[in-house]
Amino acid sequence: MNYVRTGILMAGLTALFGVVGYLLGGAGGMLIALGIAVATNLYSYWNSDRLALAAHNAHEVDERSAPELYGMVRDLATRANLPMPRVYLIDEDQPNAFATGRNPQNAAVAATTGIMRTLSYDELTGVMAHELAHIKNHDTLTMTITATMAGAISSLTTFGMFFGSRENRPNFLIQILISVLAPMAAMIIQMAISRSREYEADRLGGEICGNPVALADALAKIAGGVQQIPNETAEEKPATAHMFIINPLSGQGMDSLFSTHPDTGNRIAALMEQARAMGVGRGAALGGFTSQAAQSPWNSDRQPGPWG
Repeated sequence: MNYVRTGILMAGLTALFGVVGYLLGGAGGMLIALGIAVATNLYSYWNSDRLALAAHNAHEVDERSAPELYGMVRDLATRANLPMPRVYLIDEDQPNAFATGRNPQNAAVAATTGIMRTLSYDELTGVMAHELAHIKNHDTLTMTITATMAGAISSLTTFGMFFGSRENRPNFLIQILISVLAPMAAMIIQMAISRSREYEADRLGGEICGNPVALADALAKIAGGVQQIPNETAEEKPATAHMFIINPLSGQGMDSLFSTHPDTGNRIAALMEQARAMGVGRGAALGGFTSQAAQSPWNSDRQPGPWG
């Protein structure tokens, strides 16, 4: 159903683009705006991993510098039938993580140092499985397409005053309303698609790690950590917020039209339902991760955060 919902939302975004182009820009303005949006987003798409990782000062790690984390991602990638992504660490106290890259062959996962101090081994396994699910589902491609369409709609509202025949345009007041409401509608659809992809990544992540309960527990801890610890880099670069497993910005709302992420409580409920269907209870550790967890440096001597 999440795939169906995403398809319907993307179709709605395309239809909105056509309507706005017809009302405001005419054929000439519509083509120019689309061209600018496509060029901008193609650049972002091909360079998304480098730009996102550089924005958060991430540094790449390997089997020597971070053997436990690297080995965890490698094992999960094998389970998910994915190429091994590059692995990065971000020197940031707020617990969080994200995936980036234009396709599975050019992907990367990044975790903050805060998340490694906060989560148990099984919980971090769930988080990394969630990020690999984004890669497997080609969510970066989906969000690039929606960003292209949303950007084109915003551009049309700017160019609409200058292109197209006057006789085909609505009156000036209607043009102003369209200029305000159309980009807002595009943003709402774009955010709804983003929320839908988070639910799907949770579901597939639970399957990859074999323990949806661990991912649910991780989401609760990360959400608590986000409330307690600000991420100054994310606050300065809010355009990257949708990439993280939990919105890193302060002042988040509930599961509203303007949220890039679903409500954490709703996500946890869906994961617990998935766990019940799989016959998995709290404390389960499937797929051979139990013995690795016993040797995890962030599991045995971990100091819990102030949120529990």
